[in-house]
Amino acid sequence: MSKKEKKPKKAGFFKRMLDRIEVVGNKLPQPVTLFAILMVIVLVLSWIFGSVFETTVVKPGTGGDSGVPTEYISVENLLSKAGLQRVFTELVDVFASFPPLGLVLVVMLGIGVAEHTGMIAVALKVFVSKVPKYLITFSIVVAGMLSSVAADAGYVVLIPLGATLFMGLGRHPLAGIAAAFAGVSGGFGANILPTGLDPMLAAFTEPAAQIIDPAYTVNPLSNYYLMAASVPLVGIAGTWVTEKIIIPRLGEYKPTGELLIENKVTPQERKALRWSMVSVVVVLALIALAVIPNNGLLRGEINPDTGTASMRPFYDSLVPLMFIIFFVAGLVFGLVARTIKSDKDVSDMTAKSMSTMGLYIVIAFVAAQFVAYFNWSNLGSVLAVKGSDALKTIGFTGIPLLVAFILVSSLVNLVMGSASAKWALLAPVFVPMLMLMGFSPEATQAAYRIGDSYSNILTPLLPYFPLVIVFAQKYDKKAGIGTLIAMMLPYTIAFMVVRIPMLIVWLWLKLPLGIEGPIYYP
Repeated sequence: MSKKEKKPKKAGFFKRMLDRIEVVGNKLPQPVTLFAILMVIVLVLSWIFGSVFETTVVKPGTGGDSGVPTEYISVENLLSKAGLQRVFTELVDVFASFPPLGLVLVVMLGIGVAEHTGMIAVALKVFVSKVPKYLITFSIVVAGMLSSVAADAGYVVLIPLGATLFMGLGRHPLAGIAAAFAGVSGGFGANILPTGLDPMLAAFTEPAAQIIDPAYTVNPLSNYYLMAASVPLVGIAGTWVTEKIIIPRLGEYKPTGELLIENKVTPQERKALRWSMVSVVVVLALIALAVIPNNGLLRGEINPDTGTASMRPFYDSLVPLMFIIFFVAGLVFGLVARTIKSDKDVSDMTAKSMSTMGLYIVIAFVAAQFVAYFNWSNLGSVLAVKGSDALKTIGFTGIPLLVAFILVSSLVNLVMGSASAKWALLAPVFVPMLMLMGFSPEATQAAYRIGDSYSNILTPLLPYFPLVIVFAQKYDKKAGIGTLIAMMLPYTIAFMVVRIPMLIVWLWLKLPLGIEGPIYYP
């Protein structure tokens, strides 16, 4: 070997670990098979712990000195006659009511028109030519966090958009998927805007606090300052992981066939894009007219105490509104760019969009059954109570107890997807316990929100996890569960490393957590 020749650089320990995780994870069965296996496992476990061991725990917030009659949570045997009847009679309803399914398909109808007319590709070519790469990464991660205002729409819109953006920049599209997924799911709860999660969690925190103090009230925005301040921190951490770990690890990507993106934008395409943006402004103006006035079309009943109408109809209409925005924008672009010549072209575009979702629909069927079995069996609820009991016996006090609670919340998050369902179980245990140790209910809620975020991106039990795999397989046919977990693990570590110390510093500085959000009690 000549002196000028260099030995190949040996991969670092962390990269080798991620590569190993990917290999092992991808040796797992395909998602459809995996969820089918998990369904069988849940059925067997429900029989073992429901009938053989008859596992029962006291429901948090009942019994003891609270004055509330003792209630119990028992593991339900799904292999009993009643259990099997439920499995068969509710199979269709479980699939049809699977939360991500309708949202994904409706939004993809609109995106399909915007994509196949060429609007999205042209808009991205214009956009990426003007913005630095690192700012695009940061923007994707932050936009993912902000997307929680629109419920779960970020999973459907931002994650595939992140892939397309990165590919337009000449980067690996899986890195764009990872950055968007990290923001949408790993940064869950951090937002500069109030979301539906704020009052939802407060609704469980308040009655839990009233176990100790019957007059205690919790402001829905009691964690707002901490959550808003988390946005830039999580955005920077997500950008660093993407730029320094994910992109170098994935390497170069060479698109082929339909994935090739030409950088040239024709004058006709620019004209079509301008008219498309005008149509979006018009639609947004119409939406504003339906939302801003107190008696607007998308406003609800007037609250007699505040005199303002509820925004609930607007929030519940976000998915249809996103469909309309994408559909109208794509339609106008196609008509001006002449990629749409008849109504048949539009129907073909929507059909083509739906054809790409075939695998996801199959996965959604088995995933929906598994999630339903897990919920019906009460295995997740019993695990959550057992975990909280174990934490109480450790003997931690002060900030170490709060940190331990964050870690327990993140572990429970791996087996229970719903943020409200987990908090409904954990709040009656930890809110009173930490109040007696001097922490406010708002501080306990803030700790829970941190633990309930960064581990989202690691669990296949997340309802949207299969969807992200489907998006990844568009660019890498071999992508599987291992691929996704190996990509997302660095984000989980980074978000945990920045958000837990941030909370500790916040407590040390005695800053208010939000509006009427004290740290200590009383």
